[in-house]
Amino acid sequence: MPYDLVIKNGTVVDGTGLPRYRADVGVRHGRIVTIGRIRERAREVIDADGHVVTPGFIDGHTHMDAQIFWDPLGTSSCWHGITSVVMGNCGFTLAPCAKENKHLVVRNLQRAEDIPPAAMEAGIDWRWTTFPEFLDCLEALPKGINFGGYVGHSAIRTYVMGERAFEQSATEDDLRAMERQVRDAIRAGALGFTTSRSPAHETPEGRYVASRLASWDEVRRLVGVMGDVNSGLFEIAGEGVDRVPGDPGLRDYHERLRDLAVESGRPVTFGVFSRRAVPDVWRQYLALLDETAAAGGRMFAQVHSRSLSALLSFRTQMPFDRLPLWKELRVLPLAEQQRRLRDPEQRRRLVEASGARDDHRAVGTEAKAADYDWLLVFDTVEGPHRTVAEVARERGQHPAETMIELALAKDLDLFFLQPVANEDQDLALEIMRHPRAVVTFSDSGAHVSQLMDSSLQTHLLYHWVRRKQAFTLEQAIRMLTLVPATLWGFADRGLIREGMAADMVVFDPDTIAAEMPEVVDDLPSGARRLVQRTRGVAATVVNGEVLLREGKHTGALPGQLLRGPLARRS
Repeated sequence: MPYDLVIKNGTVVDGTGLPRYRADVGVRHGRIVTIGRIRERAREVIDADGHVVTPGFIDGHTHMDAQIFWDPLGTSSCWHGITSVVMGNCGFTLAPCAKENKHLVVRNLQRAEDIPPAAMEAGIDWRWTTFPEFLDCLEALPKGINFGGYVGHSAIRTYVMGERAFEQSATEDDLRAMERQVRDAIRAGALGFTTSRSPAHETPEGRYVASRLASWDEVRRLVGVMGDVNSGLFEIAGEGVDRVPGDPGLRDYHERLRDLAVESGRPVTFGVFSRRAVPDVWRQYLALLDETAAAGGRMFAQVHSRSLSALLSFRTQMPFDRLPLWKELRVLPLAEQQRRLRDPEQRRRLVEASGARDDHRAVGTEAKAADYDWLLVFDTVEGPHRTVAEVARERGQHPAETMIELALAKDLDLFFLQPVANEDQDLALEIMRHPRAVVTFSDSGAHVSQLMDSSLQTHLLYHWVRRKQAFTLEQAIRMLTLVPATLWGFADRGLIREGMAADMVVFDPDTIAAEMPEVVDDLPSGARRLVQRTRGVAATVVNGEVLLREGKHTGALPGQLLRGPLARRS
């Protein structure tokens, strides 16, 4: 019987971390069926000579809940070898929610995750109320890559409590109703339950998102449902007790997380980053992972392969946008902004105004007031990147004028990096090396005009493997495939093995690299977002079909909805 697909002449890096080897890989009916020397015919052949063949990469932290409705490929993630994503992080999901109440969940997503409400209104056909109905809707959608998702606390809270979710504690009746929603979602295939207690998550009106009104007892009750049914992960965006050195609330928070992992028996996960303002807090989080394991609980950290940075430009956001004189400029069409910025008198006034006090509290990856020693000129992907302050000193200019001149020289098509976390790359490497850490946290689908971290997996390959030689290729591939597949329970993915789902990436390890980000207006309603492509990836295969060749979509839509274990058993 002929094969559906054969990948010939490649070097297999199978995801285990074991040494690479030369082999062909044969696929039939979406599964890997043969690894070795294949002489039989195939409907489609990929010549992988000079390339490695690896399992598809898995990203456990995305917010593609809305994007899946208008972008079945999952861009930009798919361009970087991602074949499966987990969405619904931080308590933000589109279900449960009836169509007439969708403004409640849109409010949670709009500012906290920078997803334009106009895009959601134009791009989503709202055909569900409950979370099981939402999953059935996703099942029917065309998909290029695989999507799985959690059920989110904020959505559950607004479904049960309505507007009270943004104002009040839950009653006992509310809690019982929320417990039923979690139970129904997990049984239908939610991968777990997520929440946010983060001070960075606010509505456009500056109020808390719904989950931030919840008591810790409410969180315990809802995670306890997963303990009762023995299924699902708990993901949390933390309480913000780690932003000031010596905060006494940090130890209390860690003990609550540890005890919750132990008493529920469910895995607990969250992001861990280093921050220059609190230089050693990340060590306390990594110690918590080991402490929890010693106590009998499961806990792992989601970590980043580089600095977490807001991406600034005149085409998206700048540090001065909320200042009165700048606000007048920034509402104008880009060509008119460019004309005024070239006018010496206009520019002088703008530079002078750039130092005005900004009383607006920027949250998350919103542009913050300019600290020129920590604003970097993003003129190449790899760097090193010079600070605006350095360049301004060389030119004998005010740094704001330097930013304007540099941007004008590129027709305003120049980015600046504003680091939010992981400023020290030596520390980022140390965090990645922890055995209970997984490299993920792209936030793809969210922060669409603020952040572009869909390339963090390819960054691991070209920066930490090829340039720094901090990991072998085998180690890095394991970090991007088997490790997340195991942690999120995708038992048939993450390895090149007979019988496994045929999700694979064929790339050149000597040339793979991210391209420069771009600003495009391709969201529904014409809303703006950042995208980033990659080079060196010859093919991406999902469930045995070639999704992309040299970054170009083949027209295939082989992606699947990845449901949790209770749904799979039923």
